[in-house]
Amino acid sequence: MFTLYITLTISLLFGALLLHLLPKFSKIGQEWSDKLCYAPGIDLTLSYFMLLPLLIGFWVQKSSGLAIGLVSEISALWIWIIIHEWIHREQWQDSKIHRTNSKIFGGWRNHLAVWITALAIPVFWIVRFAELIVYPPLTQLIKLPKYEAKDWVNVSRHKFVGLIGYDLIWCLYCDWMTGVWSLGTEMLRNVESFWCPIRFYSDKKCANCKIDFPDIEKGWVSCDSTMQDVEKLLKEKYSNQKESSWFNHPSRLENLKND
Repeated sequence: MFTLYITLTISLLFGALLLHLLPKFSKIGQEWSDKLCYAPGIDLTLSYFMLLPLLIGFWVQKSSGLAIGLVSEISALWIWIIIHEWIHREQWQDSKIHRTNSKIFGGWRNHLAVWITALAIPVFWIVRFAELIVYPPLTQLIKLPKYEAKDWVNVSRHKFVGLIGYDLIWCLYCDWMTGVWSLGTEMLRNVESFWCPIRFYSDKKCANCKIDFPDIEKGWVSCDSTMQDVEKLLKEKYSNQKESSWFNHPSRLENLKND
């Protein structure tokens, strides 16, 4: 059990070290480093750090191995944070996100809240798998628009000057999950407008959801319309279209300009 823990922790730290050194090897190393920051490279990178230790742990020692894999991830994370902040110790007195928020809300409250957000990681992985497995067939079957995942799922905040250690790792987490969630929302816009272009009976829900689903206000039929109105709308929006994008998708607006 201890051997598994040490092996996984060292492997994770070695992977982190390799990521730091890769851009320093050569121009090719820099190119590969950049590729690992964008999908699908970032998917492979994060799988190595988040999923692989759990899978290996479970394969070796079932449920106890799964727990060991999780502990190894947390241990490697804290070791990396400590080392990274020590290397950049001359910046220790500079502005810090976690230090500022801790002063505002209290240290233990802020840190506990940060770690609670980690519980959402499985949710974002499920969304990402759905983007990779569920959505692509829809682009072929009903012509939903395709997306370049790398334009959404990527990380770049490591380039922001002053982010070190604790601040950096959590900002990278937010960087990744925001892109994953935004891409999922964009895909869901197409799904909703394609199959269910009907406003909700709740005005409050319409108001809350129109930010993520603009077609609520600028396309979907009213809740007191008829199925004939829905059918008419669908024919209007999807007949003779190259792709079945949501009604106010930029591609549709561009087509209108060209026409």
